[in-house]
Amino acid sequence: MGLVGILLGLGLLMWLAYRGWSVLMVAPAAAILAAAISGEPLLAHWTQTFMGGAGRFVTQWFPMFLLGGLFGKLMDDSGSITSIARFLTERLGTRRTMLSVVLASAVVTYGGVSVFVAFFVLVPMAREMFQAANLPRRLMPAAIGLGAFTFTMSAMPGTPSVNNAIPMPYFGTTTFAAPGLGIIASIIIMVLGMWWLRRAEAAARKVGEGYHDGLATSPVNETIRVQASAAGDFDPAEFQHGQHSASVPPFTLAVLPLGVVIGMNFLMSLVILPRLDFSFLTEKMWGGTTIGAVAGVWSVVIALAAATLTVILLNYKRLPALRESLDAGAISSVLPILTIASLVGFGAVVAALPAFADVRDALLSVGGGPLVSLTIAVNVLAGLTGTASGGMAIVLNILGDTYVRLAAEHGIDPALMHRVTTIGAGTLDALPHNGTVLLLFQISGLTHGESYLDMVMTVIVTCIIALGAVLVLGSIFGSF
Repeated sequence: MGLVGILLGLGLLMWLAYRGWSVLMVAPAAAILAAAISGEPLLAHWTQTFMGGAGRFVTQWFPMFLLGGLFGKLMDDSGSITSIARFLTERLGTRRTMLSVVLASAVVTYGGVSVFVAFFVLVPMAREMFQAANLPRRLMPAAIGLGAFTFTMSAMPGTPSVNNAIPMPYFGTTTFAAPGLGIIASIIIMVLGMWWLRRAEAAARKVGEGYHDGLATSPVNETIRVQASAAGDFDPAEFQHGQHSASVPPFTLAVLPLGVVIGMNFLMSLVILPRLDFSFLTEKMWGGTTIGAVAGVWSVVIALAAATLTVILLNYKRLPALRESLDAGAISSVLPILTIASLVGFGAVVAALPAFADVRDALLSVGGGPLVSLTIAVNVLAGLTGTASGGMAIVLNILGDTYVRLAAEHGIDPALMHRVTTIGAGTLDALPHNGTVLLLFQISGLTHGESYLDMVMTVIVTCIIALGAVLVLGSIFGSF
């Protein structure tokens, strides 16, 4: 009955999350159902196991969620995102509309801006570009998605996204793990995605299909807000709070904070922190940890803090309501981190059930070794939950130590495990019920029927092919 309880709990979680129920409520309910069918003590699992797992996630990741929310909101309210997107689109022109939209999306998200914040700026600008180029509006989500939540989310070394950060404490890595493989994966995704977009553009022009207005953009409703918060790191409801600048900064000033994020992250990860003495971290009062387990997180936190301060200093006069913007950015982090923490709590309860040993053994016995079984696990959980970060967090919370041990036994570089995990989680997470997909469609005023096929090709198929390439190259040459 224990295995039945796990499957029913997971089924309830997936079904209700797909229908737009809040994971904050659904995850503990699904965990209690699984525990009840397994004959386990319910209250103990809820207050001790579930909350223990959720609490550890919040403790570990709140600084990064908080600073990410602040940075994204200030970049938007200062007009910096608009300046960057406008500069790129003007330089490339309407003849390269697809490329300009993809690059604008990639630059701001690789620099640490939340994908949800970027959507509200990129969609109106992409609409103008597509109208000027007379391109079908239905291709906008595929172009924005290719730049915003594929390689800049999971493959590019150094990207400060939550998805690229979550594996760090488990594998003792940084956001620059397996840089060569990450770059190769990014090139594959970009090339294949652009090939598809150009093919779709040529086909549309051949039949005379051009730009036309569709559904009116509507405010983000509560259901999509809840689903989006489970898939990202910024509460979309907070985008409307604060006050936007009446002017935009020059491109050089606008892009400087993004450079600070990447540069500071690189210096802290690979130059500064490795040279300092952190032996005191082994003491009980500091959690009995090591610098290898926290260096990655510390590097990203310091980078985001430095970049946030840079935005304020460069744009102080362009932030007419600084306090309100800071409040909105801080509040924007609460719902996403608690939502993902609830998923982690559900995973903690499942892992504590006696029947989970059978599930673990079945997964680890999959042919191909630890890399293949890890790929399958993160793919399935990310797809079922509709969130890359949530699915990844569940798998690593309950099996992270096991995969670290298997990596040592099989001579696999933890950096390779890190990169496989991030790219693997960023494939099937973009199924139709994914909150990022739903939010992008609503902001764009489009439907699944109009735009989802092209998104499948640019944000799912390209990532699966890149993941396959990383698995093959990593298995032959190891991490590089």
